[in-house]
Amino acid sequence: MWGPVLLSLKIASIATIFSFFFGVLLAYILNRKCVPGKNIWETLITLPMILPPSVTGYFLLMLLGKRGVIGSVLIDLFGFKIIFTWYAAVIAACIVSLPLMYQNAKAAFLNIDPAYEKAAKTLGSSEFRIFCTITFPLAWPGIISGIVLAFCRAIGEFGATLMVAGNIPGKTQTMPTAIYYAVETGNTSEANMLVMMMTIFSFVLIFTLNKWLEKRNYLGK
Repeated sequence: MWGPVLLSLKIASIATIFSFFFGVLLAYILNRKCVPGKNIWETLITLPMILPPSVTGYFLLMLLGKRGVIGSVLIDLFGFKIIFTWYAAVIAACIVSLPLMYQNAKAAFLNIDPAYEKAAKTLGSSEFRIFCTITFPLAWPGIISGIVLAFCRAIGEFGATLMVAGNIPGKTQTMPTAIYYAVETGNTSEANMLVMMMTIFSFVLIFTLNKWLEKRNYLGK
């Protein structure tokens, strides 16, 4: 039972790192720069949060499969098949968790008073320094919220993961797919244990985040 638990934590952690990096970067660029087709890019980023996981998984399968645009290149050049590996599970988890990270980072950046950044710019600070010393620290609470929600979403990903990574015990079987398999085979004790672990873990993360934000807002008043 611990195999799916450890694999889920591994996959969710890696996916959250990528979601954090790309989510913050995209949120900053699309909401601080004049980007052509901004609405189209934002729609594409948010789409995996709206589409059924099976649809997202199908698109990934078309990209990463043996005859897919990316999958065929990886096989021809490196002899590496990404489908039905835990790498595919990381990609699926990253795709579905990125919208949550992006939306939280976007809201955090939009809530920052531009006067702080303009004042720093008039004093000669570079754009990179302004981001590191003013923009990012002020947006940090919203970004933390995005990290926690993205991690919870990544660890609970099922549909897209099942399509691109499968449910191979000891290789690609995550907690959600292990629950599905346990229910299908009538192993209710294992299913109950995994469901309880996921529920408690997610509850503790969200509860801790809310308490931290509540305390931060109280001290800020």
